[in-house]
Amino acid sequence: MNVIAAVKAYVTKMTDENEPGMKILLMDKDTTSTISMVCGKSEIQQKEVYLLERIDNINANSNVGLNYLKCIVLLRPTPQNVDLLSKELRNPRYGSYYIYFTNIVAKADIKILAESDEQEVVKEVQELYMDYLAVNPHLFSVGLFKCIDGLSFPSHFLIRTVQSLSAVLLSLKKTPLIRYQRKSKFCKELAQKLDELINKESSLFAFGQNSYPVLLILDRRDDPVTPLLNQWTYQAMVHELLTINNNRVNLSNIPGVSKELSEVVLSADQDSFYAKNIFLNFGEIGQNIKELMEHFQAKAKSHQKVESIADMKAFVENYPQFKKLSGNVAKHVTVIGELSSIVAKHDLLQVSEIEQEIASQNDHSSQLQSIRKLVNEKNVRDSDATKLVMLYALKYRNHAGNEVPALIKLLKKRGISNFLLNSILNVLEYAGSHACENDLFNVESAVKITKRFFKGLSGVDNVYTQHKPLLHETVEELIKGRLNEDLYPNTSIGNQHFNGRVQDIFVFMIGGTTYEESYSVFTLNATYQGINIILGGTTIHNSKTFLEEVENAVKNIPKKHTKHLSHLVV
Repeated sequence: MNVIAAVKAYVTKMTDENEPGMKILLMDKDTTSTISMVCGKSEIQQKEVYLLERIDNINANSNVGLNYLKCIVLLRPTPQNVDLLSKELRNPRYGSYYIYFTNIVAKADIKILAESDEQEVVKEVQELYMDYLAVNPHLFSVGLFKCIDGLSFPSHFLIRTVQSLSAVLLSLKKTPLIRYQRKSKFCKELAQKLDELINKESSLFAFGQNSYPVLLILDRRDDPVTPLLNQWTYQAMVHELLTINNNRVNLSNIPGVSKELSEVVLSADQDSFYAKNIFLNFGEIGQNIKELMEHFQAKAKSHQKVESIADMKAFVENYPQFKKLSGNVAKHVTVIGELSSIVAKHDLLQVSEIEQEIASQNDHSSQLQSIRKLVNEKNVRDSDATKLVMLYALKYRNHAGNEVPALIKLLKKRGISNFLLNSILNVLEYAGSHACENDLFNVESAVKITKRFFKGLSGVDNVYTQHKPLLHETVEELIKGRLNEDLYPNTSIGNQHFNGRVQDIFVFMIGGTTYEESYSVFTLNATYQGINIILGGTTIHNSKTFLEEVENAVKNIPKKHTKHLSHLVV
């Protein structure tokens, strides 16, 4: 199972199946993102695509008279898109139209388009199920940010998520047994709606499977810890410190960065160096780039010393032919150079070590002392100081020596923003308000629940990678056939009951997943031969977007669990 390969296969089908010759590709905002995630512009142009257009940004007089060109239309089947396409067909600018929808299209919409096609320019209408963002071969996103609103899952976000998940399943030709987190109303709603769609469109989902794949639907609120941690594998680190937006990273704020590197694309499918290093840790990546540059130096007969990230940047600037021959490596030198600068400037090694200790070990006194010290360090960023207090509050809120109020006062004295101060309370409400099997804030069950999402990895030498996401343990239990059926029931009890070894697993996280969890799925795929796991989420978070998601999720909700702290953040 490979979501990037699935989407690329559809792109090939769409561009190769119709008549040869120059083509226009007409898309909407969402399908533009879908295509850009898996295909570079040059790759599209090699398929005889002459021009890319947006249907929501058409100038009525543009490209008039180009009736010798064929138009490939790729749209989500939304009412707005059907309306815009109908207008295009009434006054066609091109000689023929090959229409592809990225999801199931209603018969009524097909009728509207047929009635608009008075000049009979439409040659084909098909459904190609790529209504999602393929990020890594095993990772996809719906692209929905702030999907939980006031601890409810708005119907338009729910419907959009159902559509995206159904497209993933159809593109990979899988009809799953759906299991969900029982005490999460969001998970139950999504499971039921998706199950209804699969039953309604049973002919589309009739793949003649020998076994049932499993779709496991989880709630982000069950693990608020993972999105708060600093990361040290390449993809996760870039997203945490620089932010990846649809495979693009904005570097324009780096002093002295060249124009061509002001925005870079990081795609494992289009970038061999990135593909090889995406899950390696920071030190290994730097060493790999150094070796690659030394190889080039040998060819260039250069004796310039390359020992540090700064030396690498200087080398690239002094050898313009290096940029030409290995622009890809120049890009990574710039990215890693900036990561290295941020790590050193803001003491992230120290911060991360304490984060990992809180997440993986029990030593209240020592951890409290370390947090106090780092909160008073000027080099430590406000966001990192606040996240340390959040992690402490999540773990030790019921500890006899709990010092959350004192730590909030310390942050306030430092001048932390109201958003960050309120985020501490928001995270506590967010993590404690969901319907877990046990109330997270119940004194008796708190230790049990805390152990669930504060779980270390035994035998790990690297102090920066001790933490293991709760998702890792949950999926492992599913693989071994030990996932509790009362806590994670399926939608079809009474109709079918699954017994036996699971081979294909889809895991979907409502409220967003993370690149650390993506790495966990990557390692599980490598560990359990014959098991194929795909991870998806409403979005992919770094700590900044997670805190914004949390703020939106608990807005206008009475503070049930943090009343005693509210006066501290005013």
